[in-house]
Amino acid sequence: MDQPGPLSLQSINSADWQVPLSGLLNLKSAAARSAQLQDHDEPIQIYTHVLLHPSQGAFLIDTGVSRRLLDEPSKYGVNWLIRQFMPLDKIKIKQSTEEILRQLPGPLRGVFLTHMHIDHIAGMPDIASSVPVYVGKGESSTPSFQNMFVRGASDGLMPATLSLREWGFTAPAGPAGPVGSAASSLASVLDVFGDGSLFAIHVPGHTPGSTAYLARTAAGPVLLVGDTSHTDWGWQHGVEPGDYTADQALNLRSLQALKALAARHPKLLIRLGHQAHT
Repeated sequence: MDQPGPLSLQSINSADWQVPLSGLLNLKSAAARSAQLQDHDEPIQIYTHVLLHPSQGAFLIDTGVSRRLLDEPSKYGVNWLIRQFMPLDKIKIKQSTEEILRQLPGPLRGVFLTHMHIDHIAGMPDIASSVPVYVGKGESSTPSFQNMFVRGASDGLMPATLSLREWGFTAPAGPAGPVGSAASSLASVLDVFGDGSLFAIHVPGHTPGSTAYLARTAAGPVLLVGDTSHTDWGWQHGVEPGDYTADQALNLRSLQALKALAARHPKLLIRLGHQAHT
């Protein structure tokens, strides 16, 4: 895994945003209380990651933001209530998904999602429905409060005509070992292309099917954490996300497993869900 691989990976900040820190970070955790963190609007970024495989072509990991969504949110099922919870008016696009797609060296072959929250599928209006979209096991079907709350928006952004596919994880779901265990390890990993260049990692907790990705690039290995950790502070201090997370205890185990992976492989470059890792 520490050897350079055949992939090219570019992480693009599609939009800047501000959301409550209490959604991004568990402010009730011992570390957050010790640091006396207070809730406030935290600046974040909405990323898409452009992945190029030498024979398989171009893919996106998460989708960035479409201008169409911001111009007509109700058209895509983002109703008034959702907009109060997720203030789309604070999203400032830097590069729309459409603009990013125009720069690809060839057609888009697929979209790999870390999960299906709106800020990770907000670029779907710019992506053809014929492009296959891959999600974690149970991501589109497992009941959760967050899924029910945003179901209309998910359906609007991910129409029934879309080719939605689940990763075929076969090992038991979730990281092994109790919270805080030094033996925490990844239980479910899939070789996406079958050539050891990209791995999908099942990291449930933030959502039921949350998925991280490990890409072997020419510059070295890169771990895309997704929203298993939104913020740099959360990653540095091992604190799970806050109100936006379905199962904080499970999310914490997934976070610990990813951090243990990073500790075993110091050359890993870490890309977090919504902030740069320093």
